[in-house]
Amino acid sequence: MSRRAIITGAAQGIGQGIADRLVSEGWDVTRLDVREGEGVIFCDVSDEASVAAAFDALSERLAPGLDLLVNNAGIAHPYTGLVEDLSLDDWNRWIGTNLTGAFLMTRAAVPYLRKAKGSIVNISSTRAFQSEPHSEAYAASKSGLVGLTHALAVSLGPGIRANCIAPGWINAHGGSFRPADHAQHPAGRIGTVDDIADTVLYLATSGFVTGQTITVDGGMTHKMIWLE
Repeated sequence: MSRRAIITGAAQGIGQGIADRLVSEGWDVTRLDVREGEGVIFCDVSDEASVAAAFDALSERLAPGLDLLVNNAGIAHPYTGLVEDLSLDDWNRWIGTNLTGAFLMTRAAVPYLRKAKGSIVNISSTRAFQSEPHSEAYAASKSGLVGLTHALAVSLGPGIRANCIAPGWINAHGGSFRPADHAQHPAGRIGTVDDIADTVLYLATSGFVTGQTITVDGGMTHKMIWLE
């Protein structure tokens, strides 16, 4: 029987790449997103009723259990402008999608994850640990995912594992980059969606790893930068 996975934000970019990779490995994958796409089920992860409706629609499919939940959905644009001009509505939009969405999805998925002794993978960002100016809401939401992850690991273990991935600069949409963009990474290149998918697969199948955040950034967060 195929292992079952739910991937949020799976209509494009990293989420789509993770879903495609799991399918290629024989997984039965449910793709959730607010965007239309082939095989995609609509779900606004920031909305409690929308999450409940998605799980109601999936209840028969998930009856044997859920092996993996990947909380990838999020507002990818990190810049919110000057903090003194940041509205509460905009702050809540970033937090609601990037962080509250992971909570709502996890809460709904736990009964199915328990059946299969499954695992959760939250997709954070290296911006949980370092920032550029004017990205407070994004940084707070991604940092929150790190804390949520280790709390879930302790609360839900040993039956359910929870881990987190913090991607760095990932070429998620097939863009082109300068040689200098690649060269500044200690690994010698910008990351690919496959780099994240590889890590998801590792975390989904490594039974002794839980509560961890794995940084996948080509070494950038450990590179000292000096003004010249």
